[in-house]
Amino acid sequence: MKKTIFWLLAIIITLALSVYQRMTGPTYPKKVMVELNGESYKVKLPRSGVQHDETVTLKAVPQTAKAQVHYRCYPTSDEYTTADFAWTDGEWQAALPAQPVGGKLQYYITVGDKDYLADEPVVIRFRQDVPAGILIPHILLMFAAMLFAVYTMLLVVSQKEYRKWLKITVATLFVGGFIFGPLVQHAAFGPWWTGFPYGTDLTDNKTLLSFLFFLAALVTLRWKYNKWVVCLAVLFMIVIFSIPHSAYGSEYDYSTQQLSTEK
Repeated sequence: MKKTIFWLLAIIITLALSVYQRMTGPTYPKKVMVELNGESYKVKLPRSGVQHDETVTLKAVPQTAKAQVHYRCYPTSDEYTTADFAWTDGEWQAALPAQPVGGKLQYYITVGDKDYLADEPVVIRFRQDVPAGILIPHILLMFAAMLFAVYTMLLVVSQKEYRKWLKITVATLFVGGFIFGPLVQHAAFGPWWTGFPYGTDLTDNKTLLSFLFFLAALVTLRWKYNKWVVCLAVLFMIVIFSIPHSAYGSEYDYSTQQLSTEK
């Protein structure tokens, strides 16, 4: 019965962390309230696109409105290009032009006579499409690693046998982060690894740091204070995986026309 409760707690904590990481990440759509004729409309503006023209939609805004999107390459000081939204399939649509792998655009919108996010434009990054056969196992394994880690810590705190689940956690994190992780990175942007010592990608670096902590817990398995090392590794994992996903990732440098992994 107690183990069932532990699993439920581990699932709840893991889901909460996953939702938080997703919603605070730089690829999660930007929400903005648009006001028109005394009414408010919620729209979502994309911050991640595959290598084709990315469509910005204003689903809730009525046809009577006039809307425009203003965009430029990021980070540059180029003048903004303005494009009109077109009423298509019952909604306002405008296309942002596809960029090179890792290329970014910053943009804001005008609805009626009012600009939205002009002072803090939305930034969208373009990537290549990642096959589901690579992306789904990566996501599931990283999710499982967090789940097993939290469950392991609950076993430690309740003074139950935890060594088996520590080993499972380390193995799952290794496969998800260092086998499928590089496969996803390569499919999306080209490089296999953009963390230390080759770059500053936070996703790669936080995976590396978390794995090193768990490796330390595994190496000191016979040490009498190993329980503290395990708890530290799990807590560190929870904190570090709360950092938004894909932050400080690969970025196309428009001045050199090359993909950069350094920030």
